[in-house]
Amino acid sequence: MNKQQTSLLFCLLMDALGYATYAIPVFGEFGDIVWAPISAFVFYKTFGGAKGAFGSAFNFIEEILPGLDFVPSFTLMWVWNYFSAKKNTPAVIKTV
Repeated sequence: MNKQQTSLLFCLLMDALGYATYAIPVFGEFGDIVWAPISAFVFYKTFGGAKGAFGSAFNFIEEILPGLDFVPSFTLMWVWNYFSAKKNTPAVIKTV
C-alpha cells in the first residue's frame, strides 16, 4: 500500500469514527461532545498549516452541531489535497 492509499484509509477511518457515535441510540450527541475536540485536534495534526487550521475549525463545528455528522470532513480534505497536488505537479516532457 502506498502513502496515498494509507492516508486515504486513515481519513476514511476517522470519518467512520465520527459516524460511530450514532451507533448507540441517544449517545450520539453526547459522544460528539467528547469526540469533536479530539477530532479537531487530530485533523489539525494530520493536515497542518492554514488548510489544517481552517479544516480543524470546520471539523469541530461539524461534529459538535447536531445532524451534521454525515459530512466526511477528513475525506473531503484528503480529496482537496490530492487533486491540488496533482494540479501543481509539472507535466513530464518526453524527449526523443
